[in-house]
Amino acid sequence: MDTDDLEPIKKKPVLRDLEIMSIEALKDYIADLTAEIRRVEGMIASKEKARAGAESFFKKA
Repeated sequence: MDTDDLEPIKKKPVLRDLEIMSIEALKDYIADLTAEIRRVEGMIASKEKARAGAESFFKKA
């Protein structure tokens, strides 16, 4: 079963008003977004590894 079909409908993220944010708050925001990007990239790598393993297993059978 492909769980990608079960993903919720994507909603656009709420954009922050950058004009009212201080330079420090903007830097913190970038750090938070960068950490989230790394987390997502890690999950993608994990899923790709699992998929490759499954494809390899079923090709042998």
